[in-house]
Amino acid sequence: MAQKVNESSFPEQCAAYLSDRWKRLLAVQTEGGFSEPLGREHKRIKVLIRDCLRSKTKSYRYVLPTQLLSKCVDPSLDSRSLQASFQSRGAFDARTIAHDVIVPFDRENHQVLGGSPEPHVNNPPRCTSVARQNSARQKNKADWKKLIAVLERVERLKDEQCTRKVFDQILLEIYNSLDEVKVIYPVPNRISLNETTRLVETFLGTRSGGDRLEAVATALFRVIGSRFKLFDDVRRQRVNVADASSGMVADIECWNRDKIVFMIEVKDRSLTMVQMDSKLGMARSRKINEILFMAQGGIEDADRVQMAERVTREFSSGQNIYISNLIGFATSILTVLGEAGRAEFLHEVGTELDRAASSISHRKAWAALLQAT
Repeated sequence: MAQKVNESSFPEQCAAYLSDRWKRLLAVQTEGGFSEPLGREHKRIKVLIRDCLRSKTKSYRYVLPTQLLSKCVDPSLDSRSLQASFQSRGAFDARTIAHDVIVPFDRENHQVLGGSPEPHVNNPPRCTSVARQNSARQKNKADWKKLIAVLERVERLKDEQCTRKVFDQILLEIYNSLDEVKVIYPVPNRISLNETTRLVETFLGTRSGGDRLEAVATALFRVIGSRFKLFDDVRRQRVNVADASSGMVADIECWNRDKIVFMIEVKDRSLTMVQMDSKLGMARSRKINEILFMAQGGIEDADRVQMAERVTREFSSGQNIYISNLIGFATSILTVLGEAGRAEFLHEVGTELDRAASSISHRKAWAALLQAT
């Protein structure tokens, strides 16, 4: 029989406990003189915790803090339980705590666990419990075994104080991992136009599924909006989210006075007629007259003549269509912005990479380029 938990208050209690323990940890780290929650006699479990939080299977990194946080707040729960259907008196649904408490915590701390928005929707934790009987369905059996070892030890000891120490040790390991994911962007005080374009070209030279390109384009339009007072908001959806499902009309939207006044569609390859058509109808329905296609590969050769005719025809009907690549478009803008504007732009690229929770590899690559400047 599953333990009954106050569904409305339990996530709030977990969030409050996590916040309190995290603040205490940060305060102690700032003051110095910190000792590990688990002593030397717990060397093995500390190694297991460290390995679980760095697992190649991203979902596993969320399982351990989720299970132990729940156990700290309600000691009657079985920390091995992932679903309420688990055959244990302390069974509960861990997904709510993972998604409503641990995911926001992860987002607030530079995606230190990996930046997964819904880790318990993935296949690894979609079983009743962290137990040996569910090992066969796990691809990463080695790390699954480590999760089992930590949680079974907690359940075997049945010691609330020990449970809290294990959770505090988890938080300490997460804190230590921040050095690996927290990125500082050392933007130079002065930078030339040539050096700025070189930085951007180098950064975009690595394929990223459009993420790097969209981040740079968004940063550029944010600076355009603020410097020239053309837009009061520039919005961008995460690169792996479809525009339609997000409610957006394009990859990047420029707003002014609660209205989209400019839309940008970003392509890291060549632009096709089909891609153009799919956006023009949407723009017309929303009465958006200014449309920029930022196509790094230019125009698809087979569509070049038809596309030129379409641009001319659309102009006659009131829609302005522009086609460019980012460097070609940005060079003139960055010239007009001057040194201060270029520095602001470089800063905005880092800000956008963080805001959109871009991969740590992209964020570190941008920081490394700035550092080498």
